[in-house]
Amino acid sequence: MQTPELKTQTILHPLEPLTAEEIREAVALIRQDKSLTETYKFVQVVLYEPLKEEVASFKEGDPIDRKAFIILLDSAENKTYEAIVSITNEQVLSYVHIPDVQPNFLLDDFEIEELIKNDPEYQKALLKRGVTDPSLVMIDPWSAGHFNDLDNPDTRVTRALAWVRKSEKDNGYAYPLTGLYAIVDLNKKEIVRIEDYGVKPLPPTAGNYVPELNENIQVRTDVKPLDIIQPEGPSFEINGHHIKWQKWDFRISFTPREGLVIHSVGFEDKGKRRPILYRASLSEMVVPYADTSEMHGRQNAFDAGEYGMGQLANSLELGCDCVGHIHYFDAVMADHKGDVRTIPNAICLHEEDYGIAWKHTDWRTNEVEVRRSRRLVVSFFSTVANYDYGFFWSFYQDGTIEQEVKLTGMLNTGALDEGEVPKYGNLVAPQLNATFHQHFFNFRLDMELDGAKNSVVETETVAEERGEHNPFNNGWYPVSKTFKTEKESVRKMNLETVRTWKIINPESKNFVGQPVGYKIVTGENCLPFANDDSSLIKRAGFLKNHLHVTKFDRNEQFASGAYPNQHRGGDGLTKYLEADRNIENEDIVVWYTMGHHHITRPEDWPVMPTAYTNFQLKPVGFFDHNPALDLPRPESKTKCQSNTSASSSCGHSTEI
Repeated sequence: MQTPELKTQTILHPLEPLTAEEIREAVALIRQDKSLTETYKFVQVVLYEPLKEEVASFKEGDPIDRKAFIILLDSAENKTYEAIVSITNEQVLSYVHIPDVQPNFLLDDFEIEELIKNDPEYQKALLKRGVTDPSLVMIDPWSAGHFNDLDNPDTRVTRALAWVRKSEKDNGYAYPLTGLYAIVDLNKKEIVRIEDYGVKPLPPTAGNYVPELNENIQVRTDVKPLDIIQPEGPSFEINGHHIKWQKWDFRISFTPREGLVIHSVGFEDKGKRRPILYRASLSEMVVPYADTSEMHGRQNAFDAGEYGMGQLANSLELGCDCVGHIHYFDAVMADHKGDVRTIPNAICLHEEDYGIAWKHTDWRTNEVEVRRSRRLVVSFFSTVANYDYGFFWSFYQDGTIEQEVKLTGMLNTGALDEGEVPKYGNLVAPQLNATFHQHFFNFRLDMELDGAKNSVVETETVAEERGEHNPFNNGWYPVSKTFKTEKESVRKMNLETVRTWKIINPESKNFVGQPVGYKIVTGENCLPFANDDSSLIKRAGFLKNHLHVTKFDRNEQFASGAYPNQHRGGDGLTKYLEADRNIENEDIVVWYTMGHHHITRPEDWPVMPTAYTNFQLKPVGFFDHNPALDLPRPESKTKCQSNTSASSSCGHSTEI
C-alpha cells in the first residue's frame, strides 16, 4: 500500500504495512548481510507482525521496532530461506533454510510463453493441430500439484496448458489446445518434456465478449444513468491504514499471498471500544476440477498458496469496480528482484446504501418508523489466469461483519470431438467443454470478543418429544455445547438440525447474564467429491469440513500450510489439529471454509455472470439491544422532474 517514504513519515502504528522505503532497506540489509547473488529471488517481503501483547500495549508516540519477514528462493540451488530483518536496528535477526519445499509462483514464472512456443517439439505438436502461427498461442502456467515423484519439490516445475487465438485481441479460451501441455523447470527456464495425449479439433465458434469483436452484441440503449452522490463527502475517516466509520474501528494491510488483511476490529458501544476480531484474511483458496482425464485431472489449483491472490491483484478503476465516494489504497510489495512493485488502487473503500435497516408500522396508529441501512465495503479483485475473484469485507451499522466473494471471468475450457458429450462437464458452445469444478475459500478468523480468551459453542435445534408437555406436537428448542479441544471442533454444516457456531467470551456477560457472542451465519456451501486417496484431499484435507478451531499460534497462518506448492500433503490445518489443544476460554482462531459448486452452463460463456458466495459474523448477545436503534430518521423531501410530455413527474424521494 502506498504510504510516504520512511524518511519523511513517522510510522503511526505497529501494524502499518511496510512502506516502499522500508522494503528497499530490508532487501538491502539481507542482500548485504548474506552476500546474495542474482540467483536469489524475493518471494515476499512483508511486515513481521509484532506480538499481540506489543500491539495491545502500544501508545501513540511509542518507539516501534519495524521488522520484515522475507522468503527467498535460490534458483541456482533450488533452496528456500526465511529471514527476519530488523529495519529499525539494521540487523538480520534470523536466516533459516527450509528444506523440501517450493515457494509460490513468482510473476517471472509466468514469463515462459516464448520459451515454450519457440521449442521445435512443441511447434510440431502445434502443426498437428493446424496452428501455424505460434505467436497467437496463449500459455497458462498451472501448478504441478503433487501426483507422483516427478512432482517432488527437488525440481521447481509447472504444467503449462495452451489455447490459441484467431487474432491478437481474440478470446483464446474459445480454442483450447486440448491434449497438449509442457512441463517446465522454472528455475532453469528449461522444458523438461512435452506431453501430447492426442489431437482434439478446435471448436468452431468464437467466444468474444465485447461489442467491438462480436457483431451479435447489440449494446442496450435503455439503461439510464444511476449516480451515487455524497455531497458532504463520506462518513469514514482514514489515518494511514486506520479506518473509522459508524462506530467501527479497524486497520487494513495487504500481503502478496492473502491479499487484503483486516486487523484490530472494534465497535464503539456505550462510549467504549469493544474488540471483536484481531486478524481476518483469506487463508487458502482451492479449485478442484471433476474431469478424470490426463488433461484436466491434475487441475487442483491452490490459488492463494500457489499463486498469491495479493500479487495478482487488479488496479481498480473509478466508477467501474466501485461507485460513490471512493478512497483507494495502493498495494506496495517486492518483486522477485527485490525492487518495489506498486499496484495502484489495489484496495477500494466506499459506502453503500443497503436498503432497510429496520422498520415497523403500528397498524393501530398508522405510525411508521423506518431506518435506512448502510455498509462500509473494503475490497480488492484478483485475476488468476482465466478466473477473476473479488473479495469484499463489509461492515454494517448493526454490528454485522460480512465476507463476500464474487466470482467472474472465464471458464476453464477443453475441446471435444464432433458429437462428443462430456461426462464431467457441460457444452457451453459447439465442441467446447467447460469442466465441472468447485471453489473453496478458507478464512482464518483470529477472534478477540471483549478480550483475548474466547470459546466456540455449537448449537443444534431438536424437536420436542411427544407427550403432555407438547400437546400440539409443535415444540422445538436449541441444544448447545462448548468445544473443549481442537478435534471436537472439526465439524460440518447440518441443515437438519440448523447447526450453528457461536464464538463467545465466557467471562464477559451481557445485561441478561449470558456470555457475549458472535455467530457464523453460513451462506452457500458444499463439500468436495474427491475421495481420501486423491492428491487433493491429501494436500487439502481441511476441505472435508466447514469448521475448525485451533489455539492461537502465530506460526499457523495457512490452512494448506506455509508451502503448498508441489507439497505431497499432510501440512496445514490437518497437522495443526494433531496437537488437540484446549480451546475453551483460550486465545483461539476460527477457520471457516465455504464452497461454490459450479455445474457449468451455457450462460456462463463467454464471460461468466458474477456468482456470489458469503458468510457473516453476526452479534448474538454482544449488545444489549439492536445497535442500529440510534440511526437517524431519513430526511424526506419532495422532488419533481419534468418528463417529455407536458405533465410533470413527481415522486417522493428520501435523502439518505
